[in-house]
Order: sequence, then C-alpha cells, then structure tokens
Amino acid sequence: MNYFSSDFKLGILGGGQLGKMLLTETRKFDIQTVVLDPSAEAPSRFGCNAFYKGSLIDYDTVYQLGKMVDLLTIEIENVNLEALEKLEEEGLPVYPSPQTLRLIQNKGKQKDFYVKHNIPTSKHQRFVGLDDLHQALNKDELDFPFVWKSAQGGYDGNGVQICRSAMDLINLPDVECLAEDMVPFKNELAVIVARSTSGEIKTYPVVEMEFHPEANQVEYVICPARIDEAVAKKARAIALKVSEAFNHVGLLAVEMFQTDNDEILVNEVAPRPHNSGHYSIEASYTSQFENHIRAILDLPLGNTDSKVAGIMVNLVGEEGYSGQVVYENIEKIMAIDGVTPHIYGKRETRPFRKMGHVTIVNEDMTEARRVAEEVKNSIKVISI
Repeated sequence: MNYFSSDFKLGILGGGQLGKMLLTETRKFDIQTVVLDPSAEAPSRFGCNAFYKGSLIDYDTVYQLGKMVDLLTIEIENVNLEALEKLEEEGLPVYPSPQTLRLIQNKGKQKDFYVKHNIPTSKHQRFVGLDDLHQALNKDELDFPFVWKSAQGGYDGNGVQICRSAMDLINLPDVECLAEDMVPFKNELAVIVARSTSGEIKTYPVVEMEFHPEANQVEYVICPARIDEAVAKKARAIALKVSEAFNHVGLLAVEMFQTDNDEILVNEVAPRPHNSGHYSIEASYTSQFENHIRAILDLPLGNTDSKVAGIMVNLVGEEGYSGQVVYENIEKIMAIDGVTPHIYGKRETRPFRKMGHVTIVNEDMTEARRVAEEVKNSIKVISI
C-alpha cells in the first residue's frame, strides 16, 4: 500500500503528548492522520488531519473512529477493547492487537503472563478488593512490606503504594489489586523493543531511570545506562523474550529492576511509545516514534543505536502551582549547547503533571549528566 501522500488514513486513539510526538513523524512522511481524544485541548489537536473529541472507552465512539481509517494504533492502552476486537474481526489492522492489550491492560493478568512464560519478575498475589487483601494479611498469607498496585488504570506513580504497615492501607481504593514483593534493587532500567508486522525486531540501548522520591515519577532517563555490559546484554535479551511472548506489533517499553545481585526482573510493560524513549528524538539515529510508525506499517525498522549520550529531564508542574502555565527560565536552558526543550501543549499546570521534557545530548556522559542537573535546577513549571 502507498502510505505517503495518498488517501491512506492512520487512526490514533489518544491525543496526548505521545500522540503529538508521533504526529511529527507522520507529518514528515506526509501520512494522513485521524485522532480521537476525550479533551478538546489535547496536545495532538493541531498536528493531525482530523481531530475528534470523544471517549476512548466508549464502544460506539471507538468503533466509529475505526470505520474512518485504514489502520488503527494507540498512544494510550486504556481504550475500549471490544470495539477494537470488532474492528479487527471486520478486517481493520489494529496494532498493537486487542489480544495483546487485554493481557497488558490488567496488571494482575500481566504479572500472571510473566510467570506462565518463565519471564523473571517479582512474586505477586492478586486480590479482588481490599477485603480480600485484608483477609490474606489476617491469615498470614501476605506480609508487610509489599508494593500495592491497582490492577487497572494506574500511571505515573498513580495506583502504586508501598505498604509497610496497616496504616498504609487506610486510604487505598477498594479495587481489584495486586501485592508484589519488595525487590532490593540498585537500578531501574528500561528497554524499548520495536517489532514490525512481519516480525522484524530491534531493541534500543538499555536506559537507566532516576525517580522523584515523592511523586514516584521519572525525573531523569539516562542512555546508555551506567551498568556493566553483561547486565545490559541480559536486559536486552529478556526484553526480546517479553516481546516475542506478547507477539506485539509496534513499540513495547519493558521496565525492569536490576537487583543487588545483578539479576533482571521485569516490572511492567507499555505497548506504545514511552517516556523512557523520549531521549531518542535527539540522541538516536531513529526515534522511537518513527520506529513505531515503521513497525505498524511494516516498513524496514530504522537504526536504534545512539549517536551521542542522551539524558531526558521530565518537566512536571511544581508543587503549589495550578493554572495557566509559565516555563520559568526556559531561555536560560536554551542557551546551553545540546539542550532541546519539548513543550507538550498543556495550557494548565498542576503539581507533578507532565508538561514537557528536555533532552541533553553530549559525547561525554559525565558532562551530559552535569548539564541535566543544571537544567533540572533552572527551569521551573509554575503558573501565573
């Protein structure tokens, strides 16, 4: 099929910042795009050929969007799967497939999947709700400490709570959930895998993630990860195993723990472009967003190697500020060599809301990390 400068239409479910960056690549290739998002202020609304405001979890809305396009993809996994299954049954290519999404949407099912396929992961127990979890504690079938996770809908630290005592359970929602063993780890890592419809597969270098201690959000993504080469090879091999097991098409971000004894445990996955791959826009030969487009259209995958060391700094709303956004000191960081800010297009800020990111590239990793610290300490996302 001729995708370029033609009548072909690519549908994208979700119009957030991932969709906005995906649209940079479709515009580069002159591919027509149709986007659905529940917000009239979605960042993707300007970059597509057609934008529709509507629910991503409503069957009829998603189904009707699918009838407008020739191929459908996502930038967020919480979408109506029944509509995607019906569209696929009627012959519409949907990537990643609803079968893959069904396994990944529910974190409990996702963890069971790893166990079934002998993919290393932390031990876990699943619960239908808080009463079920309390019963397990009372019967000594579960011990503190553990990591509580909502089975559905968690993101960016939401739906995750470290529980060290009964006090930590007080404000948890009564929803389907799981409890994972606490893992003694020295690094949180991620590997992005690109896989095309014909099975061509490539991995990006292992990245290292540094988290905000309070918000449980990634503050820095560092590529390449500052780890031993043997550990990096192991992480990429496990990511490939996860990809093959899910039989996904497009991008799969595999988040991992490097334990104190250098074992690799899979934490969770995201079947789409991911925060851990934003550095690739400036630092890689082929960005994660371009490779997602190549993969779902079954075009040759691009080179995933890095040209230079890359570090990404997340820009999130400062505590104590809500309202019309102001990027304080953005001019100061733009004066630094190798620094590129990406502003997502959200006019309203609030504490810890992802508002953008900054990429720092340098041939010297130590210098890149120093500049990243300077950027982090300089720019502030506040409000008028």
